[in-house]
Amino acid sequence: MNNWESILVSPETPIIEAIRIIDDSTLQIALVVDENHKLIGTLTDGDVRRAILKGLQLDNPVRQVMNTNPIAADLNDSRESILAIMRATKIRQIPIVDGQGIVAGLELFNNLIQPCERENIVVLMAGGLGSRLRPLTNDCPKPLLKVGSKPILETIMESFVEHGFRRFYIAVNYRAEMIKHHFQDGSRWGVKIDYLHEEKQLGTAGPLGLLPETPTQPVLVMNGDLLTRVNFQQLLDFHNEHRVLATMCVREYDHHIPYGVVQLNKHRLMNIEEKPVQRFFVNAGIYVLSPKALELIPRNHYLDMPNVFRELINRKEETAVFPIHEYWLDIGRMDDFERADIEYPKVFNGK
Repeated sequence: MNNWESILVSPETPIIEAIRIIDDSTLQIALVVDENHKLIGTLTDGDVRRAILKGLQLDNPVRQVMNTNPIAADLNDSRESILAIMRATKIRQIPIVDGQGIVAGLELFNNLIQPCERENIVVLMAGGLGSRLRPLTNDCPKPLLKVGSKPILETIMESFVEHGFRRFYIAVNYRAEMIKHHFQDGSRWGVKIDYLHEEKQLGTAGPLGLLPETPTQPVLVMNGDLLTRVNFQQLLDFHNEHRVLATMCVREYDHHIPYGVVQLNKHRLMNIEEKPVQRFFVNAGIYVLSPKALELIPRNHYLDMPNVFRELINRKEETAVFPIHEYWLDIGRMDDFERADIEYPKVFNGK
């Protein structure tokens, strides 16, 4: 039985608080109720991401972004009826309500069917030199540096395993044998791991040209020096639903200007904005590429992932961005590494 009572929120709950409730519960939804616990809306990960893209502030109330016409099942509906509703409407969580619309439970699609494994290939980029983390990386590749109780790359792989992915390629170059020795064939984690050997540095996309097979389904690609709680299943679903050739995860980045910024009209001073904050979306180093996009990547040539997206844009192919609000940290510098070690127990429950 899931702890559905923990995801009840009022319409005035700030979005940021609802995100915390959704993440803590792992149910991927919040149920918006009135003072009598009557269902008046739902809030999902997709609603939050759309709000972010629209520029809404996360301290706004949930009522501004919630789905005000939620699909619900009756308390007396059979399991088969509930599954039929969920399949027809393509939803994965459905509130259960009584005759007065009062919330009485929550059913999850994955709990109603046997979970299926994802056949998609995951490629983890672990061939970098880790130069900015020297001397830690003098004798150890960055993906094998321990954060918390285990190497960074092991935490990444286990996150994918948690979401049903079982087929991995790890791109290796610097200290390749150490990475292969640690992960071997993946049987320790119940997965299959093969390796893409970079004879020279091939960038963040080039190793995909070394794949010994032609994927028939979208491939997930992630840099091997990131820690995140992104839901990779949702990422893949997002990519498939939008029918694009490539999806890039993006994250909000705030740039604080430490001065008063002036607005001019020729020689006239029109306004002064004190220490404004500029907000951007930045590349988060996690991607989904469809088989057709992979055809753009030549064998054994250096290529970075932004150039793949630029080429797709030039060809007027459809691409998408998947905004992430979950924990995300790029461990590129020493202070990032030290921060990750401090935050790891809380973010990953000390695993």
